[in-house]
Amino acid sequence: MTDDIDQLRQHLIEAGRILEHVGQGDMTRGHVSARLPGQPELFLMKPHSVGFNEITQDNILTIDLEGMVVAGTARRHSEVFIHSEIYRARAEVGAVIHTHPTHAIAFSQTGRPMRASSQGGALFAGALPVFDMTMDLIRTPEMGRAVAEALGPHSAVLMRGHGVAIAGSTLEQAVVLAVMLEEAARIQLLGDAAGGSAPEFAPEDVARLRQNLMSPEQFVVNFNFLARKAARAP
Repeated sequence: MTDDIDQLRQHLIEAGRILEHVGQGDMTRGHVSARLPGQPELFLMKPHSVGFNEITQDNILTIDLEGMVVAGTARRHSEVFIHSEIYRARAEVGAVIHTHPTHAIAFSQTGRPMRASSQGGALFAGALPVFDMTMDLIRTPEMGRAVAEALGPHSAVLMRGHGVAIAGSTLEQAVVLAVMLEEAARIQLLGDAAGGSAPEFAPEDVARLRQNLMSPEQFVVNFNFLARKAARAP
């Protein structure tokens, strides 16, 4: 169990480096967490006041489902309740990400549904709800619960004018989905701006692609690639 937790802590560090490298850092405002193996009432989380690429073994926090720090001395993010309430609502979720990606935020303001305009779009078409209760910070359990309710059974929810919340069964899945959602939003915005009106692919074609992209192996392979790429970055 100790080895599993140590590996998860290292994966959290790698996840932070990836999210920073792909431009989802927004200074120190984003956060990422992962549920502890064998201890579903606890999760590891990035601390407040540091960037995604500044997560270390020493500053990672352990937090419970009430949003209380049970291990670690760093400052806790005020939006911890996005994480705690999604974990409370979804026993199968193993990792949660909240970031402020430019194109996803812009897309959230259009009021348009995500389409299968790209392979990434195929993952979220018909399955991308919007949380629009507020664009303010999510600083109470009640607000965190509202985000979790908006997310429902899906992998991602747009927070209109604010950002996104991503829920994955693993940290690898959550990170790759965060990257793919931002790219899907960028492509759809570009296509719409260019006046694109191509017919959509057949539903069975989109469903087949979605199934292939949701393979657990795909998430591990692509997470590891992104981790290597981030590690090589200056």
